[in-house]
Amino acid sequence: QVHLVESGGSTVQPGDSLRLSCAPAGRSFKYYAMAWFRQAPGKEREFVSGITYNGRETRISDSVKGRFTISRDIAKSSIYLQMSSLRSDDTAIYSCAVDGQAMREAVSTIRSFYTIWGQGTQVTVSS
Repeated sequence: QVHLVESGGSTVQPGDSLRLSCAPAGRSFKYYAMAWFRQAPGKEREFVSGITYNGRETRISDSVKGRFTISRDIAKSSIYLQMSSLRSDDTAIYSCAVDGQAMREAVSTIRSFYTIWGQGTQVTVSS
């Protein structure tokens, strides 16, 4: 079954903004850290940003720091990625994921730590 659903991806111009959402489907992840990853064609999936189960700690990759912000609705166990100043190398399929261990206190950037994944939403940045 699909337990995570991403939305908000679109085709935009450089410099534009987008807000991605990831919502649970039929299951709560209230006590688990969650994160955004992205994968461009021909590239490895890479960590973008993550947030702990209680929303108190975040991690952001250097490539998007200052441009992207992650947030969480704890009650809904949903996460969001506010993206601004988008550029062409942000083009990728963006997926959300759930940490395999409950109540981990730190966000991991290692994708093998995450055990549940959404199907992804496409972000295309092009003139």
